[in-house]
Amino acid sequence: MATTTRHASPICLPTAAASPFKPSAAALACLLACASAAQAQAQSTAPTASLAEIVIQSSTVTASPDVSGFADQPLATAPLSATVISSDQIINTGARRLSDLYRLDASVSDAYNAGGYYDYASVRGFVIDNTYNYRREGLPISAETALPLDHLARVELLKGTSGIQAGTSAPGGLFNLVVKRPTQNTLRSLRLDAASTGNALVHADLGGRLGDNRDVGYRLNLLGERLNSHARGTEGQRALMALAMDARLSPDSLLEGEFEVSRRSQASVPGLSLLGSALPPADPRININTQPWSQPVVFQNFSGSLRYTQAINSEWNWQAQLGRQRLKTDDRLAYPYGCYEPVSDEYLFSYCPNGDFDLYDYRSENERRNTTAAQWRINGTLTTGGLQHQLSAGALTSRFTDRGQPQADDPYNPVGIGNIYTLPPFAPLAEFTDPYTNRTERSTEFFVTDVIRWNDQLQTWFGLRHTRLDRTSVRTDATRSTAYTQNVTTPWLAATWQLNAAQMAYASWGQGVESEVAPGRPRYTNQGEPLPALKSRQWELGLKSDDGGQRWNATLFSMVRPASGDLLLGGATECAADDSCTRIIDGNARHQGLELGGGRTSGAWSYNASATWIHAERRSSVIDPALNGQRPTNVPNWVLRANVSHALAAVPGLHLGAHLSHEGRRAVLPNGSLQLPSWTRIDASLRYETRLQDQPATWTLAVDNLLDRRFFKESPYQYGHVYLFPNAPRTVRLSLETNF
Repeated sequence: MATTTRHASPICLPTAAASPFKPSAAALACLLACASAAQAQAQSTAPTASLAEIVIQSSTVTASPDVSGFADQPLATAPLSATVISSDQIINTGARRLSDLYRLDASVSDAYNAGGYYDYASVRGFVIDNTYNYRREGLPISAETALPLDHLARVELLKGTSGIQAGTSAPGGLFNLVVKRPTQNTLRSLRLDAASTGNALVHADLGGRLGDNRDVGYRLNLLGERLNSHARGTEGQRALMALAMDARLSPDSLLEGEFEVSRRSQASVPGLSLLGSALPPADPRININTQPWSQPVVFQNFSGSLRYTQAINSEWNWQAQLGRQRLKTDDRLAYPYGCYEPVSDEYLFSYCPNGDFDLYDYRSENERRNTTAAQWRINGTLTTGGLQHQLSAGALTSRFTDRGQPQADDPYNPVGIGNIYTLPPFAPLAEFTDPYTNRTERSTEFFVTDVIRWNDQLQTWFGLRHTRLDRTSVRTDATRSTAYTQNVTTPWLAATWQLNAAQMAYASWGQGVESEVAPGRPRYTNQGEPLPALKSRQWELGLKSDDGGQRWNATLFSMVRPASGDLLLGGATECAADDSCTRIIDGNARHQGLELGGGRTSGAWSYNASATWIHAERRSSVIDPALNGQRPTNVPNWVLRANVSHALAAVPGLHLGAHLSHEGRRAVLPNGSLQLPSWTRIDASLRYETRLQDQPATWTLAVDNLLDRRFFKESPYQYGHVYLFPNAPRTVRLSLETNF
């Protein structure tokens, strides 16, 4: 059965005896020593240059995206497709979780986003990996947790393969979370928010500078929220404390730190499933996880990072970073999965036509996931042979551990047969007999990038990352152990042509890589052996225009990702008996598409819109040739997002807003025999900017799902089981943001 992937989450607070920075301290010390030596040599021949003055950036983000992998390269002139979501956009959308931001980009859609759980994202039709495709301040973190957004200055999304940005990662995209920085002037901001579901939030944002010379800055975010949703039995709460500081140690050196502690506790809402071969009613109020013994999923999170930047001269600087994330999760769920259908005398990996399902008591307590990373890089400009080079090089070392204890998991703990319409109470059966798989992963990466300016129009871009992986795993009962080492190298090439001051054309080619090992089970002939590196390939062509007031972009892309599967041997009908199958690379998935986008930020009318069309198909499978040519499940054929705002001249300070999301049809089953209909959702808002007690204040009245449409917004398919998640009903939200 499949419940071990249904709820695996992370978070953990450091104890007084813990030493969270110990694993990488030696590596960082070595990097700092090397950097200091290089700096001393450079300073003997070059004049000292100070760092730029510390200032707070506007919430309209024009900064270089850290997620690009290229230092000091503005997004408008970078040969890649990326989206930067500012803190203002996060607040205006009422976002509480990362999936709430998908409405701002047509290339992103839901991929298993249960209420009360953590988020999955599908980017360009590929589900990205929560262990490898997320960054915080440019350093790797795990997203198997409830990631808070309230203390973030921006969320960056790179679309496409990410081999130059990450050692291993799934293709599709890479998220980077950037924390709010200390402000130049004193900041005292308060936000109050209430919703018709019963949600209520209080958020204080404080910033400023200290000392006679104002050399020390701080930014403190404090938040508490009562949680509730449209589904029954989802009351909960969350809290956040986040502190960012910086200190100018000298005119040419800067020390920065970002630390946060968060906790979220809320019962999760499991996805519905098919009634035999038919779609059930899209009722968002149904929650199967309402047994008397149902408990909330609890996420606890500590994340911290330090960054030291040192200017070498007017053109070169080096930077050292150290990051630590400690996650702890208590994952619990009354979990519906499958059904025995007496009419056909077979077990269905869905609900029975009458709404029956098998219900399990799933619990995985005290899951702990820790990530430690240290990075050193040097950035600068070099002119040789009449050509200007924007260079960056460095090293990143990281360690990830996943630890747990035996779980209560199906098929060991069935509690009864439930029904989607009439769900009776059952006695709990929390027998912790299913072993947990402990993992340890180490990665050492070396990278170099070079942007060559040939003339005023032409630039070429080159990136290369070499990664050494060491990965081990073993179950808590000491079985199914695996251990392997793998070396991979991923290149990236691009060229840009500046058509005029505002417009640019580009072409790029790159690779991404994933690493997979055959499970350590006797059923596999190659148990515990790594597969060859799964290298994805992508080419991309794009046009961009940005004159500071209006922008637009058009991007063509093609991505090919290797697929893996279990090849049955010797006439076996399933991968169950010893030596009955072999894990192999089995063809690939190719996703081709077109992205269009545009926006305007000035004038009475402002807008931000995007559309994405994806042609996705499975190719060259030998395990199941019937899949070849089929569209992957849960990938809409096209998506449209549009946000429009209008400032009414007749009422100064009043803004009318509207949002539209449309997602096309998608396959529910791998053979394409059942399709999820397309859907459209409209949201509306009124925002009024005024003053309260001589302080600026903004009132917002928002209505999500204005027309109260009922539909399933996504249909992820895992382990032969269809999951269906209904859209939330009409929700009204009122908020006030003011200074004090």
